[in-house]
Amino acid sequence: MLTTLKTAYTDTRAADLAWALGREPLPALAELKLQLGYVALQLRLLGASHQVLVEDDQGQCSETVACMSGSATPLPLGIDKRIGDWEYEFAAHVETHSEESFAGRAQELLALVADHPYGLAGTFPGSPYAFTALLAHCREGRLAWRTWHAYPQEGTLVATRTRVGTQGSRGMRGDRPAPP
Repeated sequence: MLTTLKTAYTDTRAADLAWALGREPLPALAELKLQLGYVALQLRLLGASHQVLVEDDQGQCSETVACMSGSATPLPLGIDKRIGDWEYEFAAHVETHSEESFAGRAQELLALVADHPYGLAGTFPGSPYAFTALLAHCREGRLAWRTWHAYPQEGTLVATRTRVGTQGSRGMRGDRPAPP
């Protein structure tokens, strides 16, 4: 799903992104609710990037990557963590592009996510290439999502990849994989 977000573009630089686990749901400008077997997943676009909420009968997990005032946790390159019954893996990297290659990469990513049943992308007013996009899938008993945060004024894209699962989670083991 592709939407235009009705807010000012608040992410100023890729370096301003912060990461947090376990935050309460923040006000969303757009969201996509999915049910994958026994797992409820919410992909949420915020005025300052994204939040993903995951819940099944064995627990819950939330990830927030955004420009958060007062956050002391910068965006990590990688995390491998256990949260209760959840196994959580996170990785992030920054892509730097020329103006021309940035536009092409932005169009490619927006096309990938826009019509995908497990995808949500929002563009910000003022630039068709200022966007946040999320794409979820379930493979080999683990739920995963990728995100992209675009900063056209810098020519940078922040890409993240997350995988979560619980040991013995029947909801994830029994699911068919989502289309790639």
